[in-house]
Amino acid sequence: MDSALEGIRVIDVSQVVAVPMGARHLGDFGADVIHIEHPQRGDFWRSHQAGHGGGNGVPSTVNYNWEAFNRNKKSVALDLSKEGGREIIYKLVEKADVFVTNLRMFERERYALEYETLSRLNPGLIYGSITGLGKKGPERNLPSFDQTVHWFRSGVTHMLTPPGASAIGFRAGFGDTVAGLGLFAAVMTALYVRERTGVGQEVDLSLFHTGMYQLSFDIGGALITGQDMRDIAPGQLDEEDPRVKRYRELRAESEASFNRLQDFMKENIPNPLVIDYTTRDDRIIHLNVLQPDRYWAKVCRALGQPELEHDPRFENHEVRLENHLALYTIIRDAFKSRPLEEWKLRLTEAGIPFGAQQKLSEVVNDPQGRANDCFVPFDHPTYGRIEVLANPLNLSKTPSSVRLPAPEFSQHTEEVLLGLGYSWEDIAQFKEQLVI
Repeated sequence: MDSALEGIRVIDVSQVVAVPMGARHLGDFGADVIHIEHPQRGDFWRSHQAGHGGGNGVPSTVNYNWEAFNRNKKSVALDLSKEGGREIIYKLVEKADVFVTNLRMFERERYALEYETLSRLNPGLIYGSITGLGKKGPERNLPSFDQTVHWFRSGVTHMLTPPGASAIGFRAGFGDTVAGLGLFAAVMTALYVRERTGVGQEVDLSLFHTGMYQLSFDIGGALITGQDMRDIAPGQLDEEDPRVKRYRELRAESEASFNRLQDFMKENIPNPLVIDYTTRDDRIIHLNVLQPDRYWAKVCRALGQPELEHDPRFENHEVRLENHLALYTIIRDAFKSRPLEEWKLRLTEAGIPFGAQQKLSEVVNDPQGRANDCFVPFDHPTYGRIEVLANPLNLSKTPSSVRLPAPEFSQHTEEVLLGLGYSWEDIAQFKEQLVI
């Protein structure tokens, strides 16, 4: 065997970033990965690069973006909405080891590609998926992206943005790639379980939970204390100290400069539907409308300005790019007219992809996180009942669990040595020799 996963077949029904990256890792280690694409549109990620119809990255005739996320795969063009397409995908699944997808829950049901359906065709199948906000809860079918749920909703931008400044910038696929690596780990764990037991299962994780996982240090503190580090840090400073006063002055100057730079950049970004805005109560919302013509009418209605839909300056994507400064100003002013909670309701009802920047105290109480069991109650022998962040990898038949608290220093030294066959006399001698 030349490769670790030689002989493993993977069916990749996904597009864009997170799941394709997870499938790419499987391909890197030798799996035979078949990437399913729409026969007319293909995978949107093919064009998401400067020089290839997209607006990100360094322009190049080499589509390095597509290569980075989809190497070691085969492409099959297949329309899953047609009966013939589903017949083909079912035949592929019958002979596959792994099926991975980022279809939303309602899309899996629409195309009959749920785990329950595919596992009947192939009981040993490992079915892996990544969702935006989890498989359960009222928002499970909302359009979600790296920027909206990993960066903004999970608290990442909140923790990385200087206090008083607007949200920091981010890079395409930054959280997606971590989630993709998580999917790879979950699939590999499930393959190991199948090797031992012969049992297939479903594995999944979400971008939202992955963002919280990357903030494990801070989320852990918020779960235990109910507080956000950003809210208490200023109270640790002596405001009468001249150095603190000077620090405040310099920080205010820095924040003002940072925000002027952010305003300048926003004014010069060609697509005002993919940047963040400030609400009336000084909260941050990020729009992530990557298919602008599809969502334009919904955006206009959500803004409370339906007349914009047929405004000749904005009636299609091309003219909106030409008049981006005027459109940015309109949207900026609209967001400043209403508070965050009202915007969340309006954008959610319209089905527009967005992310609201949350404090950690909000993240740990987020109903969608609670609905998806992102936080685990645990009876600690010293602290009593506490909550900890759950493992973001969900395996349907062999789930993770919190079995033990973090150990006290050297707590299990004697136990482990006795298990190796050492006697109490040996252990006493090791102690005398300062070996243990």
